[in-house]
Amino acid sequence: MNDSDQTNRPPESHRGGLTLRRSRLPTDTHDQMLLDSRGPVDWVHTDPWRVLRIQSEFVEGFSALAELGPAISVFGSARTPTDDPQYALAEELGERLVGAGYAVITGGGPGIMEAANKGASAAGGTSVGLGIELPFEQGLNDYVDLGVDFRYFFARKTMFVKYAQGFVVFPGGFGTLDELFEALTLVQTGKVTTFPIVLVGTAYWGGLMDWLRSTLAAEKKISPVDLELLTVTDSLDETIDVIITAGSARRAREREAVATTAADAE
Repeated sequence: MNDSDQTNRPPESHRGGLTLRRSRLPTDTHDQMLLDSRGPVDWVHTDPWRVLRIQSEFVEGFSALAELGPAISVFGSARTPTDDPQYALAEELGERLVGAGYAVITGGGPGIMEAANKGASAAGGTSVGLGIELPFEQGLNDYVDLGVDFRYFFARKTMFVKYAQGFVVFPGGFGTLDELFEALTLVQTGKVTTFPIVLVGTAYWGGLMDWLRSTLAAEKKISPVDLELLTVTDSLDETIDVIITAGSARRAREREAVATTAADAE
């Protein structure tokens, strides 16, 4: 990154694993205390200590995102260049999701993630980045307004699902496929309900869909109805429509559950 890029970066504040920018910048300050004691440090690498670290990641993530409101997680390749049509499409999606009343959650990196965060931030919405510690880590992109950094993939993946009402998946690699099939498994097994999963890019995802249909479903490894858990499209209009329809169904189910509980209490 050159000097001009550093100069143009938005001001930010760090609170533990949190990175806060723009409207999320705190207006107050907190004293930070550093313990100056020195001694053996092997204990910080033991499994019991890791358990506490893992717990702290869940607590920090829950605390940061608890009041987020409706949100959609957007996935896709970190290697997508800014001049790729998919980048422009993801940026437009970020804007349109904000217009539909949703926050946008990404992995906080470059490529498709940056594009979706950029669109959400430009539209005045909540732009969330959930970063991960990697050997080639590039840090959160400049369009993340609420960022949380994680050491552990499984803690991060929980946040993607727990605080989202659906997934939109652009072309990507292993990480993108990992998140896609994680979501599919949760929906298929009923761990999450009324959770739309939209794949953007019919040419890219067509081969995968053919394989799921001709191999997994044909050999009865999955049910043919499981394929209906996925919507494959090139249209952002259809993407937004699927998300809004699922959101309406979710709210209807919640109202029905509340009404049933009230009736049973009478």
